Amino acid sequence: MEAQSLLLLPMAFLLSPGAWAGEIIGGINAKPHSRPYMAYLQIQDGQYIKTCGGFLVSKNFVLTAAHCNGDEITVKLGAHNISKEERSQQEIPVHRQILHPQYDNKTTNNDIMLLQLVETVKLNRWVKTILLPRTNKRVKPGTKCSVAGWGCTSRQSESAPATTLQEANLKVLEDDVCLKNPDVTYCDYDASTMMCVGDPKKGKASFQGDSGGPLVCGKRAQGIVSWGSRKSASPGVYTRVSTFIPWIGEMMRTLEP
Repeated sequence: MEAQSLLLLPMAFLLSPGAWAGEIIGGINAKPHSRPYMAYLQIQDGQYIKTCGGFLVSKNFVLTAAHCNGDEITVKLGAHNISKEERSQQEIPVHRQILHPQYDNKTTNNDIMLLQLVETVKLNRWVKTILLPRTNKRVKPGTKCSVAGWGCTSRQSESAPATTLQEANLKVLEDDVCLKNPDVTYCDYDASTMMCVGDPKKGKASFQGDSGGPLVCGKRAQGIVSWGSRKSASPGVYTRVSTFIPWIGEMMRTLEP
């Protein structure tokens, strides 16, 4: 494929005009390698290159958002500063992209995808897996969680993505905060497959991680960064991982070498 017209395309442009995907605004630098499960995805999609986050769930699989699919994907693990060649990094191509069969790119429902890697990851102090929740085990509203990613740090269109991993703390909200939100962006919110996350009173609802990155509550990846409104102090929407545990398990058992 010719590379003369490659562009860095922010994930926000892949969703509806009122929605965003993939940025941490007002977050802080994460302690280097404090989140060894984090994955940085570089995605070739037609003539464009786009980026997403993800997280390592086994030696052969990374979990991310379905809207992060593309023609070819390369996964970078063990990274803190993705602009440098750190000795901690492992760069592995993706062998197979497994989108959820009910993924809807119009409503962004069932926004989850497994990536099977070409080779087995070498687990060490820089690269580790993260635990997943139990099937249908919901996170209680009010629970403090965190999100991380290398997305843009400003809503300005010219804002460049972060080079070092950013993180922010967020709170799980009642589903009604999204279900009854007057913003039409939330008309497709589905409480069975999505989580409403943020802290509008503290203005933290805009602190979002890269699309596909994990919402970590305790030591488990409970959500996947999916979408949200461009309006300030609006909650973010995350894929509810616990709903998809049977599907994840079945796919991994079927495809595991």
